[in-house]
Amino acid sequence: MRALIIAVLLAACWGASASAQTVGGKYRVAGTNPDGSAYSGTALITPSSDSTCRIEWQTGSTSRGICMLANKAFAAGYQLGKNVGLVVYELQPDGSLKGVWTVADQPGAGTETLIPMR
Repeated sequence: MRALIIAVLLAACWGASASAQTVGGKYRVAGTNPDGSAYSGTALITPSSDSTCRIEWQTGSTSRGICMLANKAFAAGYQLGKNVGLVVYELQPDGSLKGVWTVADQPGAGTETLIPMR
């Protein structure tokens, strides 16, 4: 699964020269789990270079990962307990990020929207 996450992130690099600086700061999180139940919280995206960033979610528990933006695609690989996960978002014109996520070796996918807190 780690190889898949790395491949997705590398593929995002090939799309165009990206700037993670266009997606930094604190976000409100609104999501659904694979079983359809809702969750909410906050996320913090911190640029770490011209094209990469760190992301941390607070949604009842804390998850941390790496991320990057390429064109309108924003991808993040993260650690959830002992499991590895992947989320792929699409950057919206209003600055929000709408995405789909999954966790390795678990069935289904969830949805998540990150809304900039201004």
